[in-house]
Amino acid sequence: MAGSEGGRAEKDQNKLAPRRTVDPTRTVRSQFLVELARREVADLAELNGLFAAWVESVYHQRVHSQTGQRPIERFMATGAPRLPSPELLREAFLWQQTRMVTKTATVSLHGNQYEVDAALVGHRCELIFDPFDLTTIEVRYQSRPLGLAVPVRIARHTHPQARHEPAPPAQATGIDYLGLIRDQRERELREQRIDYRTLGAGDNDNDNDNDEENRS
Repeated sequence: MAGSEGGRAEKDQNKLAPRRTVDPTRTVRSQFLVELARREVADLAELNGLFAAWVESVYHQRVHSQTGQRPIERFMATGAPRLPSPELLREAFLWQQTRMVTKTATVSLHGNQYEVDAALVGHRCELIFDPFDLTTIEVRYQSRPLGLAVPVRIARHTHPQARHEPAPPAQATGIDYLGLIRDQRERELREQRIDYRTLGAGDNDNDNDNDEENRS
């Protein structure tokens, strides 16, 4: 009986659909960057304004096909998010490779040579680094930090597999879509502003009525 149940469970697992990989930048590339490519942007301030208007007026207001919620609703449902520290963000983007320490207390990494602590001779240590800057290498042994490696010979400054992904070719729609979104957002913000000049108008009329009653 147990064997048959196990067989059914295995068959059910085999029927599971493969997991689809989600590209978190797909919407930005297909809806924002494609429109950005057809217009001139004067400076970073204008770029930030266009992007903020698109996010607040378009992206946050559309129901997501997988979550069934608007992104802004899902984002705010759990309260204010905890932001990672700068150190944790930096750690997340570092690469790691393991190397054996030679008798001369050195390690090599893609043509570069570094000196490490002599206590690591004969041991394998972890080299932690930014793939776009091989001049600075952090050394760890069994996940314990042991300082920085001292460069002895630098033949290359970037990892051979470090590549900047080229942006996909954009196809313009012929309409200044981002400009329209920005203008709409600016109109919405202007309508939300308080006209302080009218706040005391009602009080002034009441004051005038009281003065007339006093004179009579």
